[in-house]
Amino acid sequence: MTMTQDPLTLYKLIVLYMLDKANFPLTKAQVSNFILEKEYTNFMTLQQVISELVDAGLITAKSTRNRTHLAITDEGRDTLSFFENRIGDSIKKDIGAFFSDNEMEMRNEVSIISDYYKAVSGEYEAHLLAKEKHVKLVEITLSVPDEDTASAICANWQNKNQEIYQYIIKQLF
Repeated sequence: MTMTQDPLTLYKLIVLYMLDKANFPLTKAQVSNFILEKEYTNFMTLQQVISELVDAGLITAKSTRNRTHLAITDEGRDTLSFFENRIGDSIKKDIGAFFSDNEMEMRNEVSIISDYYKAVSGEYEAHLLAKEKHVKLVEITLSVPDEDTASAICANWQNKNQEIYQYIIKQLF
C-alpha cells in the first residue's frame, strides 16, 4: 500500500512534524488543540491517527494521571524525512505560528509534572517534578494521609511551582 492512498497520511505527517519541531515533549491535548482548532480533521479521526502512529512505533505516548505526552521516535523522524514534502507550506507556517504563539505556555505545561499514588504504608505520596529540557530542577515526594490531600498538592504544584522553587533556592543558598 502506498502512502498516497491513505487519507490519514497527511494527519499523521502533521503530528510527526509537530513533534519533530518541538524541542520538548508535547501533550496529546496540545497536538489535538492545534489540529482541531485549524479544523484539519475531527477528534475521532485524530485519536485513530495517534493510535496508529504509536502502533507503528513512529511516536511514543506516555500517560500520567491527567496527561499523555507524545514524542517522535527515530523511526518517526526517518519517516518524516521521506514524506515531509507532502505537508503544504501553509500548514508548516500554521504550525510555526502556533509554536511561536504558545511555546512558553506549552513548555511550562510539560515541564511541570505531578502525580500521586498509594504507598505500601497506606499513605499517599505526591510526586512533584519541575524540569527544564532534560534536567531535573527540583523533585519532591511528600507523604500525606489521604488521596484528597495528595490530589490537591499535585494541583497546587501546577500553579505554584515557580514560587515554591524560588523559596527553596532562597532558603538553601
